[in-house]
Amino acid sequence: MAVDPRTPVVVGGGQFTQKVPPEEARSPVALMADAARRAADDAGAPGALAAVDSVRVVMQLSRRYADAGALVAAEVGASPRQTAVTTMGGNSPQTLVNATALAVQRGELDVALVCGAEAWRTRMALRKLDRTPDWPGEPEGTPAAEVLGEELVMNAPAETDRGLFMPVQVYPLFECALRAAAGRSVEEHAEHLGRLWSAFSDVAAENPHAWSRERRTPEEVCTPSPDNRMVGFPYTKVMNSNNDVDQGAALLICSVEAARRLGVPEDRWVFPHAGTDAHDHTFVSNRDDLRSSPAIRLAGRRVFELAGIGVDDLSFVDLYSCFPSAVQVAAAELGLGLDRPLTVTGGMSFAGGPWNDYVTHAIATMLPLLREEPSAWGLCTANGGYLTKHALGVYSARPPAEGFRWESVQDSVDALPARELAEGHAGPVTVEAYTVVHERDGRPGTAFAACRTPEDARAWATSTAPDLLRAMTEEELVGREGELDADGVLHLL
Repeated sequence: MAVDPRTPVVVGGGQFTQKVPPEEARSPVALMADAARRAADDAGAPGALAAVDSVRVVMQLSRRYADAGALVAAEVGASPRQTAVTTMGGNSPQTLVNATALAVQRGELDVALVCGAEAWRTRMALRKLDRTPDWPGEPEGTPAAEVLGEELVMNAPAETDRGLFMPVQVYPLFECALRAAAGRSVEEHAEHLGRLWSAFSDVAAENPHAWSRERRTPEEVCTPSPDNRMVGFPYTKVMNSNNDVDQGAALLICSVEAARRLGVPEDRWVFPHAGTDAHDHTFVSNRDDLRSSPAIRLAGRRVFELAGIGVDDLSFVDLYSCFPSAVQVAAAELGLGLDRPLTVTGGMSFAGGPWNDYVTHAIATMLPLLREEPSAWGLCTANGGYLTKHALGVYSARPPAEGFRWESVQDSVDALPARELAEGHAGPVTVEAYTVVHERDGRPGTAFAACRTPEDARAWATSTAPDLLRAMTEEELVGREGELDADGVLHLL
């Protein structure tokens, strides 16, 4: 079939994992440059980097640059007319691919490099030594790169006032809601999580780019130990995204016309067929419930429609995996069973969770799988915040009949019901979900609970009472009646 020359195609993906002593470690820019060179080699066109007219960087945390894209371009011999950086969020790589594919299709770009990297492991190791990384910087006054995307403030004041503002506090609340809805006991649900995450470790064991390739049994995953302490109940350390990594990844995206001009063999081409973006109600406080994601459901339904496929047509899936609840919610909303492979990398606990950039690795890992099965379909999902910002992409080595298709389903999400937040509520409540955040020595520290008022609004509560912390980790308290005092402390009746 004839392919429109403006059709966007991903021609190369590269990954780089750095495991060296801190004094030998290179900067995030160097990791991105290495990944970019590997992406060009993967495309079978090492000269492609010289043709890049846009370098688009996923926002980094281990080193902030005014214009990381310009530094990467200088490293790889590119002379782009545009450099850009994303806003914060794990959705950024797939959102960036969606936006880049559209720009290529519109004729605004011919060859783009999408890349990201973190050297967080090195930065933290040096911080313990009271040192800072000796990485090359930029000249003073370097103009800032163009920013792609919009910042989204994701914490309501009532949440931060209760001390609830970190993913390790919030995602366990979703997990509690999932457990209660499934009707599992605390012990049964721990076993369920052990099986789910053990299967992810099995995939990572076969991934040469994974940070940790150690297979974990279900018991090793869910059982607290000195090396696997409890963090936010019911999550042990190994169930949390592992950001203590040095990793970089890059994708080369261009038009079919440019791919031919650069001599990229057609057996390297993988097409983005469809993409969608949306965010759930911005504040967790206003979500209708804590066990679902309407944005994933609507964005998933639409991305399949745009690609002209159904969920059962997928051969390869990579669900964003910062915590087990993110995987379970996405799988349920998309109609995917938990008994099938849900990652191509091994996930963020094992393959590595380089802050915003994980999904660049997921897409790069997806490429060879789709090349080997040209008729297959692959899905990558991305998530930022607290199951807040979402981006989805469908890929295949077969060319799309109608080019790349993208849509935001935000209007449909915004029209859905939102729950009222009862700020400062004191009085009777019903427990909706909870977690106990543990200290680094493994001791229970502070409980956070989402509660419903008699008017069915949501209120936030805390507690440090030892008896309540113990009960939360051993019993099912969802649905229990209680009282919030004037300080927002929960007392069960």
